[in-house]
Amino acid sequence: MRNIFRGFGAVFYKEALHVRRDAGTLFFSLTMPLLQMFLLGFGVDTNIRQINTVVYNADGHRESRELIDRLKNSDTFHIFSYVQNDHDLNDLIISGKTRVGIKIPVDYSDRLLHNMSAQVLVLIDGSDSSVAGQAINVTTAIGLDESLRRVLKDRTDLAVDMRPKLLFNPDSRSPNFFLPGLTAIMLLNVTTFLTAFSIVREKERGTLEQLFVTPVRPFGLLLGKLLPYLGIGFFELCLILTFMRFLFQVPIHGSVLLLALLALPYLFAALSLGILISSKANSQAEAMQLAFLPILPSVFFSSSDHCRPPLPEQSHHGLTIFGGLSCVLVFARRISGIFLSLVYVSYPIARNPHSLYTI
Repeated sequence: MRNIFRGFGAVFYKEALHVRRDAGTLFFSLTMPLLQMFLLGFGVDTNIRQINTVVYNADGHRESRELIDRLKNSDTFHIFSYVQNDHDLNDLIISGKTRVGIKIPVDYSDRLLHNMSAQVLVLIDGSDSSVAGQAINVTTAIGLDESLRRVLKDRTDLAVDMRPKLLFNPDSRSPNFFLPGLTAIMLLNVTTFLTAFSIVREKERGTLEQLFVTPVRPFGLLLGKLLPYLGIGFFELCLILTFMRFLFQVPIHGSVLLLALLALPYLFAALSLGILISSKANSQAEAMQLAFLPILPSVFFSSSDHCRPPLPEQSHHGLTIFGGLSCVLVFARRISGIFLSLVYVSYPIARNPHSLYTI
């Protein structure tokens, strides 16, 4: 029986020597994901707070001032300026200095004292849908709460008292939300680019034909080229997890052992994608362009499920055709669950018995 692993040790040693001698590529492959994590972790905040707001209070009485205080105390609005007419109110919004304008009419307090409905105009810059949606939700909630307080002012307790409780990320920290999912994307990019040049480099140097005349078997050749980069990818994962835990204070509530076990097949799949690209490309420039193809789909279909509409079940199964995208989707969901949701070894399999096969 022919040994399919024949030549594996020699190719592995050759590729390890190349990685050690190419210190520049190794340095950038390890430091660039950490730099990206550093910039995104400190520079991106998905929580919308302190929206610049201009207020035109034509009423000026206690009731209107109380409403303004409630808006300020919500931490969503930052009172940028107070104006005395409609023209200045519109100018500040049109100029872009403020995103929200609030106009309290002159009869606001009088209508409330006579148990009549009082209207408040809220002008919102809709060019940013996230800011606009948050402003609409908060102003509507404050208006509803104020109405209930006045309607039920003689009752000590509300008829229905809803008390929401946030699980897994009670402080709504943005790094806890997107850094675990970002880990899967960064690992995909690094490992794919590392192996995307391995075979095409042999083609350009003319050494691939020399490998063909050696007794090295194809499986041994591919495995020998994959495993050194698998070690680099796993080391990169350890660096990323260390930065996430101690620099960004992202908690790890689940099993680290489970994370390591799930990372190995994910890294192997990403490296295999790079090998496929390298075998089809005719030059390193072409390999680089092909390696960029999975990046945008992997960002869109990654586990940041909260940033995209849910996919139909048929579409999710259709993603299995594109192995890299499906791997990113499943692995990013698992890593987010391990970090925030007390996920242990049996949980992912019990919740989705096909998850390990998908990876």
